Amino acid sequence: MLKKLVAGALFAGVVAGLVSVVLQFLFVQPLLLEAELFESGARTHFGDASTGTHPDGGQNGGIDLRRDGMSVLFSIFLYAGYGLMLIAGMALATMQGVRIPARHGLIWGIAGFVAVQLAPAFGIAPELPGSAAADIAERQVWWLVTVAATALALWLIAFHRGLALWGLAVVLLLGPHLVGAPQPDGFAGPVPPELSAAFAARALAVGMAAWSVLGLVAAQIWSEGTQNA
Repeated sequence: MLKKLVAGALFAGVVAGLVSVVLQFLFVQPLLLEAELFESGARTHFGDASTGTHPDGGQNGGIDLRRDGMSVLFSIFLYAGYGLMLIAGMALATMQGVRIPARHGLIWGIAGFVAVQLAPAFGIAPELPGSAAADIAERQVWWLVTVAATALALWLIAFHRGLALWGLAVVLLLGPHLVGAPQPDGFAGPVPPELSAAFAARALAVGMAAWSVLGLVAAQIWSEGTQNA
């Protein structure tokens, strides 16, 4: 059964990864290409929006096939890893006597999205090329701590009772944000803030859609696997 569940988790990750990359190509990549014009200086903020070509010289409509291919592979591998993590969480919950029907997959998916993307984005929003940013090592540490703290907090709220544990969950949820994410010295940059805001919103929306699909598929596989065990 373990092999089937691992294979199922990988399958769920592939499906979610493909959903993610399709949505990225449709809604996120155009903003990235636009931001690269500002980063390269081909276009300037408050300048003529009709001027400027993509740094690749406009070849093939500005589409870099190699980068697109890497995006597909990265998205699939990323969500395959998330799928394994989600199945592992379902296994732990089942060991505690929690029943996980397929219809609860959406809840699991949204919880994963909150822990991995939404909570960290409260301190470090998705960033376009050319945006001001703090030291990457410091941001990575803060991101990992925030994801772990948020995931544990959601686990305590979902599967435990008692004011003490729920109070601990609140501390875990708020702690990283009270400490504060690493921030740059200033927020000046070549990319218009309107473009950055649209990118952050679309990136989070795509993430929520992909995590929802991941949760639904993973829960369906888990439900069928445990019933047939």
